[in-house]
Amino acid sequence: MIVNIKYLKNKIIYRSTYRGTKEMDKLLSSFTKKYIDHFNEDELQNLCDLLDCDDENLYKFNQDMPTTIKINPNSVSDLFKIYEYKNT
Repeated sequence: MIVNIKYLKNKIIYRSTYRGTKEMDKLLSSFTKKYIDHFNEDELQNLCDLLDCDDENLYKFNQDMPTTIKINPNSVSDLFKIYEYKNT
C-alpha cells in the first residue's frame, strides 16, 4: 500500500490539535510538532494509532498512571510516555 506521507502528516497534525479538551490539544499538538518530521512511515502510523486512544487514557499514560486500555509499546508511545509539555 502506498501512503501519501504529506497527507498522513496533515491528518496527524489535525487529529492531535483538535482533541476535545484544551489540555490534550496542547499536550498532543506540541508532542506532534516536535517529533513529526523525525518519524518514518511506520512511526507515523504508530502515532496515528496512539491518537486513536481516548484523551483520558492518553493523559494517564503520559503521567505514568494506570490506564483502562492497553497502549502498545513502540518507539512513539515510549517517547510520548516521557514527553513533558512546556508552556512557552
